[in-house]
Amino acid sequence: MGNLLVYSGIVTKIRAMEARLLKPEQFEEIAGLHSVPEVFSYLKENSSYADALEAIDEARLHRGDIEKVLTLSLYQDYQKIFAFCSLDQRRFLKLYMKRYEIDLINYCFRIVINHYSQPFDIDYKRPFFDKYSSISIERLIESRTTDELVENLKDTEYYLPLKRLQDRQSVTLFDYDLTLDLYYFSTIWKERKKVLKKKELEIFTHDCGSQIDLLNLQWIYRAKKYYEMPPVHIYSLLIPIHYKISIDLIKELVESANMEDFFAAMAKTSYSHHYDFEQHLTIEQMYTNCLYHLYTADKRSNPYSIATINTYLFLKEGELRKLTTAMECIRYNLTPGETLAYVGGITQ
Repeated sequence: MGNLLVYSGIVTKIRAMEARLLKPEQFEEIAGLHSVPEVFSYLKENSSYADALEAIDEARLHRGDIEKVLTLSLYQDYQKIFAFCSLDQRRFLKLYMKRYEIDLINYCFRIVINHYSQPFDIDYKRPFFDKYSSISIERLIESRTTDELVENLKDTEYYLPLKRLQDRQSVTLFDYDLTLDLYYFSTIWKERKKVLKKKELEIFTHDCGSQIDLLNLQWIYRAKKYYEMPPVHIYSLLIPIHYKISIDLIKELVESANMEDFFAAMAKTSYSHHYDFEQHLTIEQMYTNCLYHLYTADKRSNPYSIATINTYLFLKEGELRKLTTAMECIRYNLTPGETLAYVGGITQ
Protein backbone atom coordinates (compact mmCIF):
# COMPACT_ATOMS: atom_id res chain seq x y z
CA MET A 1 0.00 0.00 0.00
CA GLY A 2 2.96 2.29 0.76
CA ASN A 3 4.33 2.19 -2.79
CA LEU A 4 0.87 2.74 -4.23
CA LEU A 5 0.53 6.00 -2.29
CA VAL A 6 4.08 7.15 -3.07
CA TYR A 7 3.83 6.41 -6.79
CA SER A 8 0.17 7.14 -7.59
CA GLY A 9 0.85 10.71 -8.76
CA ILE A 10 3.96 9.79 -10.77
CA VAL A 11 2.27 6.82 -12.43
CA THR A 12 -0.72 8.96 -13.48
CA LYS A 13 1.63 11.58 -14.92
CA ILE A 14 3.75 9.03 -16.78
CA ARG A 15 0.71 7.24 -18.22
CA ALA A 16 -0.39 10.55 -19.71
CA MET A 17 3.07 11.10 -21.22
CA GLU A 18 3.25 7.53 -22.54
CA ALA A 19 -0.01 8.05 -24.39
CA ARG A 20 1.70 10.83 -26.37
CA LEU A 21 4.60 8.70 -27.59
CA LEU A 22 4.64 7.88 -31.29
CA LYS A 23 3.08 4.58 -32.34
CA PRO A 24 4.80 2.01 -34.63
CA GLU A 25 2.40 2.87 -37.47
CA GLN A 26 3.44 6.53 -37.20
CA PHE A 27 7.07 5.55 -37.76
CA GLU A 28 5.93 3.70 -40.88
CA GLU A 29 4.29 6.91 -42.08
CA ILE A 30 7.41 8.94 -41.27
CA ALA A 31 9.58 6.45 -43.18
CA GLY A 32 7.46 7.13 -46.27
CA LEU A 33 8.20 10.87 -46.23
CA HIS A 34 10.65 12.45 -48.67
CA SER A 35 12.35 15.33 -46.86
CA VAL A 36 13.15 16.78 -43.44
CA PRO A 37 10.58 19.59 -43.96
CA GLU A 38 7.94 16.88 -44.51
CA VAL A 39 8.97 15.25 -41.21
CA PHE A 40 8.72 18.68 -39.59
CA SER A 41 5.19 19.15 -40.91
CA TYR A 42 4.17 15.63 -39.91
CA LEU A 43 5.38 16.08 -36.33
CA LYS A 44 3.67 19.47 -36.07
CA GLU A 45 0.35 17.92 -37.09
CA ASN A 46 0.55 14.48 -35.49
CA SER A 47 2.69 14.50 -32.38
CA SER A 48 3.24 15.92 -28.92
CA TYR A 49 6.11 18.01 -30.35
CA ALA A 50 3.69 20.34 -32.17
CA ASP A 51 3.85 23.26 -29.72
CA ALA A 52 7.65 23.22 -29.45
CA LEU A 53 8.08 23.04 -33.23
CA GLU A 54 5.98 26.20 -33.63
CA ALA A 55 9.02 28.18 -32.49
CA ILE A 56 11.08 27.03 -35.50
CA ASP A 57 11.08 29.17 -38.66
CA GLU A 58 10.11 26.70 -41.36
CA ALA A 59 11.73 28.88 -44.03
CA ARG A 60 15.12 28.41 -42.36
CA LEU A 61 14.56 24.84 -41.20
CA HIS A 62 17.54 22.62 -40.44
CA ARG A 63 17.54 19.03 -39.19
CA GLY A 64 19.54 20.17 -36.16
CA ASP A 65 16.68 22.49 -35.13
CA ILE A 66 14.30 19.54 -34.88
CA GLU A 67 16.87 17.49 -32.96
CA LYS A 68 17.16 20.31 -30.40
CA VAL A 69 13.40 20.30 -29.88
CA LEU A 70 13.46 16.52 -29.43
CA THR A 71 16.26 16.71 -26.87
CA LEU A 72 14.55 19.50 -24.94
CA SER A 73 11.34 17.46 -24.85
CA LEU A 74 13.25 14.66 -23.11
CA TYR A 75 14.65 17.12 -20.57
CA GLN A 76 11.19 18.56 -20.01
CA ASP A 77 9.78 15.09 -19.33
CA TYR A 78 12.60 14.43 -16.87
CA GLN A 79 11.74 17.69 -15.08
CA LYS A 80 8.03 16.84 -14.98
CA ILE A 81 8.77 13.48 -13.39
CA PHE A 82 11.29 15.04 -10.99
CA ALA A 83 8.65 17.52 -9.81
CA PHE A 84 6.32 14.66 -8.78
CA CYS A 85 9.02 12.66 -6.99
CA SER A 86 9.73 12.22 -3.31
CA LEU A 87 13.24 12.90 -1.99
CA ASP A 88 14.18 9.20 -2.33
CA GLN A 89 12.91 9.04 -5.90
CA ARG A 90 14.83 12.20 -6.76
CA ARG A 91 18.01 10.50 -5.60
CA PHE A 92 17.35 7.84 -8.22
CA LEU A 93 16.74 10.46 -10.91
CA LYS A 94 20.00 12.18 -10.00
CA LEU A 95 21.74 8.83 -10.49
CA TYR A 96 19.94 8.46 -13.83
CA MET A 97 21.12 11.97 -14.80
CA LYS A 98 24.65 10.62 -15.21
CA ARG A 99 23.75 9.18 -18.62
CA TYR A 100 22.82 12.63 -19.92
CA GLU A 101 26.07 14.02 -18.53
CA ILE A 102 28.07 11.27 -20.26
CA ASP A 103 26.29 11.96 -23.56
CA LEU A 104 27.13 15.66 -23.27
CA ILE A 105 30.81 15.04 -22.51
CA ASN A 106 31.11 12.51 -25.36
CA TYR A 107 29.63 15.07 -27.76
CA CYS A 108 32.15 17.68 -26.63
CA PHE A 109 35.07 15.30 -27.18
CA ARG A 110 33.84 14.71 -30.73
CA ILE A 111 33.80 18.44 -31.38
CA VAL A 112 37.35 19.12 -30.18
CA ILE A 113 38.95 15.94 -31.57
CA ASN A 114 37.37 16.27 -35.03
CA HIS A 115 38.10 20.03 -35.15
CA TYR A 116 34.61 20.91 -36.33
CA SER A 117 34.50 24.35 -37.89
CA GLN A 118 31.18 25.12 -36.24
CA PRO A 119 31.27 26.06 -32.54
CA PHE A 120 29.71 24.02 -29.76
CA ASP A 121 25.95 23.98 -30.19
CA ILE A 122 24.99 23.07 -26.64
CA ASP A 123 23.98 26.40 -25.12
CA TYR A 124 20.30 25.40 -25.42
CA LYS A 125 21.02 22.67 -22.84
CA ARG A 126 22.34 25.16 -20.30
CA PRO A 127 19.12 25.76 -18.26
CA PHE A 128 18.64 22.03 -17.75
CA PHE A 129 22.25 21.29 -16.79
CA ASP A 130 22.49 24.39 -14.59
CA LYS A 131 19.56 23.05 -12.57
CA TYR A 132 20.28 19.32 -12.43
CA SER A 133 24.02 18.89 -12.96
CA SER A 134 27.37 20.10 -11.65
CA ILE A 135 28.70 20.28 -15.22
CA SER A 136 29.13 23.83 -16.50
CA ILE A 137 27.98 24.23 -20.09
CA GLU A 138 29.64 27.64 -20.13
CA ARG A 139 33.05 26.15 -19.35
CA LEU A 140 32.67 23.27 -21.80
CA ILE A 141 31.91 25.68 -24.63
CA GLU A 142 35.27 27.37 -24.05
CA SER A 143 37.21 24.12 -24.64
CA ARG A 144 39.29 23.92 -27.81
CA THR A 145 41.48 20.91 -27.02
CA THR A 146 41.01 17.66 -25.12
CA ASP A 147 43.31 18.96 -22.38
CA GLU A 148 41.14 22.04 -21.93
CA LEU A 149 37.98 19.96 -21.97
CA VAL A 150 39.28 17.66 -19.23
CA GLU A 151 40.41 20.63 -17.13
CA ASN A 152 36.98 22.25 -17.55
CA LEU A 153 35.50 19.16 -15.88
CA LYS A 154 37.78 19.55 -12.86
CA ASP A 155 34.97 20.15 -10.37
CA THR A 156 33.02 17.08 -11.47
CA GLU A 157 33.25 13.35 -10.80
CA TYR A 158 34.40 12.74 -14.38
CA TYR A 159 37.67 14.61 -14.02
CA LEU A 160 39.81 11.92 -12.36
CA PRO A 161 39.07 9.01 -14.75
CA LEU A 162 39.59 11.32 -17.73
CA LYS A 163 42.73 12.84 -16.23
CA ARG A 164 44.24 9.39 -15.72
CA LEU A 165 43.50 8.62 -19.36
CA GLN A 166 44.93 11.96 -20.44
CA ASP A 167 48.33 10.98 -19.01
CA ARG A 168 48.63 8.18 -21.57
CA GLN A 169 50.01 8.64 -25.07
CA SER A 170 48.00 8.52 -28.32
CA VAL A 171 44.56 8.75 -26.71
CA THR A 172 41.73 8.48 -29.23
CA LEU A 173 38.05 9.42 -29.22
CA PHE A 174 37.27 5.73 -28.75
CA ASP A 175 39.40 5.72 -25.58
CA TYR A 176 37.45 8.65 -24.13
CA ASP A 177 34.11 7.05 -25.01
CA LEU A 178 35.15 3.73 -23.49
CA THR A 179 36.51 5.33 -20.30
CA LEU A 180 33.28 7.27 -19.75
CA ASP A 181 31.08 4.24 -20.44
CA LEU A 182 33.05 2.03 -18.06
CA TYR A 183 32.98 4.75 -15.40
CA TYR A 184 29.23 5.27 -15.84
CA PHE A 185 28.21 1.63 -15.45
CA SER A 186 30.68 0.93 -12.64
CA THR A 187 29.45 3.99 -10.73
CA ILE A 188 25.72 3.39 -11.03
CA TRP A 189 26.23 -0.28 -10.16
CA LYS A 190 28.05 0.72 -6.97
CA GLU A 191 25.79 3.64 -6.03
CA ARG A 192 22.48 1.84 -6.64
CA LYS A 193 22.65 0.28 -3.17
CA LYS A 194 22.94 3.72 -1.58
CA VAL A 195 19.97 5.10 -3.51
CA LEU A 196 17.50 2.21 -3.60
CA LYS A 197 16.24 -0.34 -1.08
CA LYS A 198 14.49 -3.72 -1.10
CA LYS A 199 12.15 -4.22 -4.09
CA GLU A 200 13.29 -1.01 -5.82
CA LEU A 201 16.90 -2.18 -5.58
CA GLU A 202 15.94 -5.60 -6.92
CA ILE A 203 14.13 -4.10 -9.93
CA PHE A 204 16.92 -1.69 -10.85
CA THR A 205 19.56 -4.38 -10.35
CA HIS A 206 17.66 -6.57 -12.80
CA ASP A 207 17.33 -3.80 -15.39
CA CYS A 208 20.85 -2.40 -15.04
CA GLY A 209 22.52 -5.81 -14.70
CA SER A 210 20.74 -7.10 -17.80
CA GLN A 211 21.79 -4.01 -19.76
CA ILE A 212 25.42 -4.53 -18.76
CA ASP A 213 25.29 -8.22 -19.76
CA LEU A 214 23.72 -7.34 -23.10
CA LEU A 215 26.26 -4.60 -23.82
CA ASN A 216 29.11 -6.99 -23.07
CA LEU A 217 27.58 -9.57 -25.41
CA GLN A 218 27.15 -6.92 -28.10
CA TRP A 219 30.73 -5.68 -27.79
CA ILE A 220 32.20 -9.21 -27.85
CA TYR A 221 30.15 -10.03 -30.95
CA ARG A 222 31.18 -6.86 -32.80
CA ALA A 223 34.85 -7.19 -31.81
CA LYS A 224 35.02 -10.76 -33.08
CA LYS A 225 32.84 -10.51 -36.18
CA TYR A 226 33.85 -7.13 -37.59
CA TYR A 227 37.32 -6.45 -36.17
CA GLU A 228 38.77 -9.91 -35.42
CA MET A 229 40.22 -8.50 -32.22
CA PRO A 230 42.41 -10.75 -30.03
CA PRO A 231 40.93 -11.74 -26.66
CA VAL A 232 43.26 -9.46 -24.66
CA HIS A 233 41.86 -6.41 -26.48
CA ILE A 234 38.25 -7.59 -26.16
CA TYR A 235 38.59 -7.94 -22.39
CA SER A 236 39.63 -4.27 -22.18
CA LEU A 237 36.28 -3.26 -23.75
CA LEU A 238 34.07 -5.07 -21.27
CA ILE A 239 32.27 -3.66 -18.25
CA PRO A 240 33.80 -5.54 -15.29
CA ILE A 241 30.42 -6.52 -13.85
CA HIS A 242 28.83 -9.96 -14.18
CA TYR A 243 25.09 -10.20 -13.56
CA LYS A 244 23.71 -13.34 -15.19
CA ILE A 245 26.76 -14.24 -17.27
CA SER A 246 29.52 -15.86 -15.24
CA ILE A 247 33.21 -15.01 -15.58
CA ASP A 248 33.81 -18.48 -17.02
CA LEU A 249 31.14 -18.00 -19.69
CA ILE A 250 32.51 -14.53 -20.56
CA LYS A 251 35.91 -16.21 -21.02
CA GLU A 252 34.36 -18.84 -23.30
CA LEU A 253 32.64 -16.12 -25.39
CA VAL A 254 35.74 -13.93 -25.69
CA GLU A 255 38.12 -16.77 -26.48
CA SER A 256 35.83 -18.68 -28.88
CA ALA A 257 37.81 -19.72 -31.96
CA ASN A 258 35.14 -18.68 -34.48
CA MET A 259 31.60 -17.30 -34.72
CA GLU A 260 30.10 -20.80 -34.57
CA ASP A 261 31.76 -21.37 -31.21
CA PHE A 262 30.67 -17.90 -30.10
CA PHE A 263 27.02 -18.68 -30.89
CA ALA A 264 27.31 -22.01 -29.08
CA ALA A 265 28.58 -20.22 -25.98
CA MET A 266 25.95 -17.52 -26.31
CA ALA A 267 23.22 -20.19 -26.37
CA LYS A 268 24.20 -20.97 -22.76
CA THR A 269 23.16 -17.49 -21.61
CA SER A 270 19.67 -16.60 -20.40
CA TYR A 271 19.49 -13.94 -23.14
CA SER A 272 19.95 -16.30 -26.09
CA HIS A 273 16.23 -16.53 -26.97
CA HIS A 274 16.21 -12.75 -27.59
CA TYR A 275 19.12 -12.99 -30.04
CA ASP A 276 17.85 -14.72 -33.15
CA PHE A 277 20.52 -14.16 -35.79
CA GLU A 278 18.23 -15.63 -38.42
CA GLN A 279 16.17 -12.41 -38.19
CA HIS A 280 16.93 -9.41 -40.36
CA LEU A 281 17.91 -7.35 -37.33
CA THR A 282 21.25 -5.91 -36.34
CA ILE A 283 22.84 -6.84 -33.04
CA GLU A 284 21.99 -3.32 -31.82
CA GLN A 285 18.30 -3.77 -32.72
CA MET A 286 18.19 -7.11 -30.92
CA TYR A 287 19.80 -5.44 -27.90
CA THR A 288 17.13 -2.71 -27.91
CA ASN A 289 14.30 -5.22 -28.29
CA CYS A 290 15.64 -7.34 -25.46
CA LEU A 291 15.82 -4.33 -23.14
CA TYR A 292 12.31 -3.33 -24.19
CA HIS A 293 10.94 -6.72 -23.13
CA LEU A 294 12.87 -6.68 -19.85
CA TYR A 295 11.87 -3.12 -18.89
CA THR A 296 8.21 -3.43 -19.83
CA ALA A 297 7.93 -6.81 -18.06
CA ASP A 298 9.30 -5.25 -14.87
CA LYS A 299 6.89 -2.35 -15.23
CA ARG A 300 3.89 -4.68 -15.69
CA SER A 301 4.89 -6.70 -12.63
CA ASN A 302 5.68 -3.65 -10.51
CA PRO A 303 3.71 -0.66 -11.86
CA TYR A 304 4.02 1.35 -8.64
CA SER A 305 7.80 1.35 -8.49
CA ILE A 306 10.97 2.75 -10.00
CA ALA A 307 10.29 0.50 -13.02
CA THR A 308 7.64 2.94 -14.28
CA ILE A 309 10.12 5.84 -14.35
CA ASN A 310 12.96 3.73 -15.79
CA THR A 311 10.78 2.29 -18.54
CA TYR A 312 9.28 5.61 -19.60
CA LEU A 313 12.66 7.31 -19.95
CA PHE A 314 13.92 4.29 -21.92
CA LEU A 315 10.94 4.54 -24.30
CA LYS A 316 11.30 8.30 -24.70
CA GLU A 317 15.03 8.08 -25.41
CA GLY A 318 14.32 5.31 -27.93
CA GLU A 319 11.75 7.49 -29.69
CA LEU A 320 14.26 10.32 -30.06
CA ARG A 321 16.94 7.99 -31.46
CA LYS A 322 14.49 6.59 -33.98
CA LEU A 323 13.29 9.99 -35.13
CA THR A 324 16.88 11.20 -35.53
CA THR A 325 17.78 8.05 -37.49
CA ALA A 326 14.67 8.35 -39.68
CA MET A 327 15.49 11.96 -40.57
CA GLU A 328 19.05 10.98 -41.50
CA CYS A 329 17.77 8.15 -43.72
CA ILE A 330 15.23 10.43 -45.42
CA ARG A 331 17.93 13.05 -45.94
CA TYR A 332 19.97 10.47 -47.88
CA ASN A 333 16.95 9.34 -49.94
CA LEU A 334 16.68 5.83 -48.55
CA THR A 335 13.54 3.88 -49.35
CA PRO A 336 10.82 3.50 -46.67
CA GLY A 337 11.86 -0.13 -46.21
CA GLU A 338 15.51 0.79 -45.74
CA THR A 339 14.59 3.57 -43.31
CA LEU A 340 12.47 1.21 -41.20
CA ALA A 341 15.30 -1.32 -41.21
CA TYR A 342 17.69 1.28 -39.82
CA VAL A 343 15.12 2.55 -37.31
CA GLY A 344 14.40 -1.05 -36.29
CA GLY A 345 13.49 -2.24 -32.84
CA ILE A 346 10.31 -1.64 -30.91
CA THR A 347 8.72 1.62 -29.84
CA GLN A 348 5.79 0.40 -27.83
